[in-house]
Amino acid sequence: MRNPKTQQIAQLGLLTALALIASYIELLIPIPIGIPGIKLGLANLVIVWALYTMSAAEALAVNAVRILLVGFMFGSLSMILYSLAGAALSFLCMYLAKRSGSFSEMGVSMIGGVTHNVGQLIVAMLVLETMSLMYYGPVLLIAGLLTGFLIGVITHEVLKRIPVKSMFSVTRK
Repeated sequence: MRNPKTQQIAQLGLLTALALIASYIELLIPIPIGIPGIKLGLANLVIVWALYTMSAAEALAVNAVRILLVGFMFGSLSMILYSLAGAALSFLCMYLAKRSGSFSEMGVSMIGGVTHNVGQLIVAMLVLETMSLMYYGPVLLIAGLLTGFLIGVITHEVLKRIPVKSMFSVTRK
């Protein structure tokens, strides 16, 4: 008989690895629009999927570990700070939106994209001690909506096509 705790740890490790790979791929994709800070948010696909298929604590753990690993492997301490701020606000808002039952996967992901950018913008204004970055907000909000919608559509399709029970046969109590 399989140990459910071991399966759960393996599942979290696999999802963290997927999110890490998605983050790395995203670093390799140049977005030729000339606006710094705009990314596709490919790793958020894994996080939104985890939010719908796992407990909030597990999805949050995957997100936090992914951010720390990406920051240490490919970034810097400031990158970790900005990413953690955006991810914390984003995750909280996505969790609340999903829990409310009023939003689809696309809506939850769009909320995540927008609030991630808001969290990073707030940290940037605090670190740089200037409110002038607020002018950059509308661009980041539109980018968050567009990328969030794209990630939400993909997540919705993945959730439809990949039965959770066939991937991970962990029995929840």
